Amino acid sequence: MTAPLARVVIVGASLAGLRTAAALRDHGFTGSLTIVGDEPHPPYDRPPLSKQVLTDETAPDPALPVPEPLGAQWKLGRSAVRLEPHERVVLLDDGTGLPYDGVVLATGSGARGWPEPRPVQGIHTLRTREDALRVRAELRPGRRVVVVGAGFLGGELAAAARARSAHVTLVEASRQPLERAIGAAPGAWIAGLHRESGVDLRTATTVTAFRADGDRVRGVALSDGTEHAADTVLLALGGTPATGWLAGSGLDLGHGVRCDSRLRALDPAGAVVPGVVAAGDVARVPQPLAGGEAIALGHWTTATEHAITAARTLLDPTTSAPHTAVPSFWSDLHGARIRSVGLPTLADEVLVHEHDLPGRHLKVTYLRRGRLIGALTVNRTRSLTAYRRELHAASEAFAP
Repeated sequence: MTAPLARVVIVGASLAGLRTAAALRDHGFTGSLTIVGDEPHPPYDRPPLSKQVLTDETAPDPALPVPEPLGAQWKLGRSAVRLEPHERVVLLDDGTGLPYDGVVLATGSGARGWPEPRPVQGIHTLRTREDALRVRAELRPGRRVVVVGAGFLGGELAAAARARSAHVTLVEASRQPLERAIGAAPGAWIAGLHRESGVDLRTATTVTAFRADGDRVRGVALSDGTEHAADTVLLALGGTPATGWLAGSGLDLGHGVRCDSRLRALDPAGAVVPGVVAAGDVARVPQPLAGGEAIALGHWTTATEHAITAARTLLDPTTSAPHTAVPSFWSDLHGARIRSVGLPTLADEVLVHEHDLPGRHLKVTYLRRGRLIGALTVNRTRSLTAYRRELHAASEAFAP
């Protein structure tokens, strides 16, 4: 270690936070370790919330296993309200100050809501375990559910509602679901999958108003001039990095905490802020596949990979390796297994190799300036192995 590291504070009892704590111990850190979480629960896995938890009332608890002995002091049900990098202190909402030698920012992202005014009851977002339980209680046979936003989360919400025999209307502003994320042709494949599964998909359409009975939602008006009855509305409008508590800290907070390739937080001038690293959804990290462009990725695998880099950087930033892992993502819609690697969103060319909706198969590659930057398959997971290998070699080659 280049400097004594006796006290580490991890803000965010998340996947990224827990994995960073474990990585610190695995790499020999024996000092004080404090983990702060604004929810009352120990860390839990979020992907099952929009999958198993919504569809199966007997689904196992999504709690993440905590390594023993982790030797951490837990501050659960407490929120960090301010970071003082010069004094090296994290301030909590109960007035407690936590001094640190190193701090990990792992607060993730929050669900984007709807501007007020809106009905108070019957409109939900999905981010926490409590959100999932509330939404599941609404998904019953015959219920009329409107899902706003047909991205990966919105698609999973629609699929879960159909699995519980609800009537589903899925509203998407783009011409196809996931068009900006995976391209128009793959998006059309996903659109066909939704429609074949009984979802009333409305594309190139937005919600213009909610209809209410008192303070309870009863329907939505759409920009195509139609109105749809709704017992429940689920908002899947994307996420926003949870950086509000970092205002005034001197960090560069545009679209997440901007970091260097070793996950060290930067100030607006691009200088490293000593003792501060970020990991997971909240971190905006240079991506070698994107020519070093700093991007925040809300992927499960990214959070786990960031954890190792963040821990090594805190322990010895002079020898830690840059983050070069290839991003990957998965989703399951109406029984179809969707898998992707790389950065399809940044492609300037989309090549469709297989487009078989009846057979439930899709294979697509993505190029940027003639180079492979991503791949996506449906029910062709083995096909990704070669693409992942090629992307990993490219990422290593372009790493700083």
